[in-house]
Amino acid sequence: MPEFKQFGLLDSLLATLREKKLSTPTAIQLQAIPALLEGRSIVGVAQTGSGKTLAYALPILHALKSLETSGKGVTQERHPRALVVVPSRELGEQVAKVFKAYTHDTRLRVRSVLGGTTTEVAKKNLDGYFEILIATPGRLTALMTRKLVNLNEVRTLVFDEADQMLDEGFLPDARRIAEFCPSKCQLAMFSATINAELQTLIGELFDDADIIRTEGGYKIPDTLTTQNIQVIDGKREPVLQKLLAAKSKGSTILFANTRQQCDKLSKLISDLGHSSVLYRGEMDKVERRKNLQAFRDGKIPFLISTDLASRGLDIESVDRVINYHLPEELENYIHRVGRTARAGRKGLVVNLVTERDQSLMDRVRGL
Repeated sequence: MPEFKQFGLLDSLLATLREKKLSTPTAIQLQAIPALLEGRSIVGVAQTGSGKTLAYALPILHALKSLETSGKGVTQERHPRALVVVPSRELGEQVAKVFKAYTHDTRLRVRSVLGGTTTEVAKKNLDGYFEILIATPGRLTALMTRKLVNLNEVRTLVFDEADQMLDEGFLPDARRIAEFCPSKCQLAMFSATINAELQTLIGELFDDADIIRTEGGYKIPDTLTTQNIQVIDGKREPVLQKLLAAKSKGSTILFANTRQQCDKLSKLISDLGHSSVLYRGEMDKVERRKNLQAFRDGKIPFLISTDLASRGLDIESVDRVINYHLPEELENYIHRVGRTARAGRKGLVVNLVTERDQSLMDRVRGL
């Protein structure tokens, strides 16, 4: 069975992996880590929850620490050596957390400039010397325009959750960021799926890239249990009442398709005597962030969301997803259920299925 130690990673990184009781790489890590360590550019396509962040974090940390120990450390302020671009603040915070967990022994500096923070906070985060920068596209390009950050020293550029980045309209920003990095820097792009638009971007940015597709990249994790409940005449409330009353070890994300459905579901859950928080578009960003933190901390057991929460969020306590309203697209379904049963953990998805959902269910069964 393959192990992390076979990659030739620094002893300090291996020590942290042992401390975290991680010895066996996931499928995407097994293919991506050696490719990135060799300096190759890659496009990694793997199912959500498959360990993509660590697949690029470990090679970046290894390469930059090796540069430093050879006497080639950072010499200029605001000049990162590695740049990770993410579509949302929440994902950026998660990625930063992964990197920082591996810098206690491998001493490197990680900074972030993310949407939803003030410009003054972003400027402060860029002060001084650091190796790794994690950023959302809009905030980063604004800082680039003001010449508050310089990308001339970037050796590795990563676009994470690239398909979501395109969905959010960040394509022009992604192109601009890539143009400001050195032409020979290593590129890595990670995504759960690749559509035509993303394929075009890959063609524009990558002269030569290894396309890595792990088995099951479009499949539902084996550790996920699926329960389909038929809803007659649209009467979802009695089903929901039983589901909320059922004991669950962890927390639950409930998905609806529209903001109005989310608001209605929130009121229904409250009427049934349970506490929940909303996480959807057209909310005050501070309130949305506060709600997510309360859910993440375990203070509130139920999070109600549109597909906004279907990508990027990695909350270990989520052991159940309820599709109160099923999506039309299979891709959205895959992202939703990927919020649980992550990294080999078990999870449950409960689908409230109406007659008009049968087409989607047929496609799910075909996975």
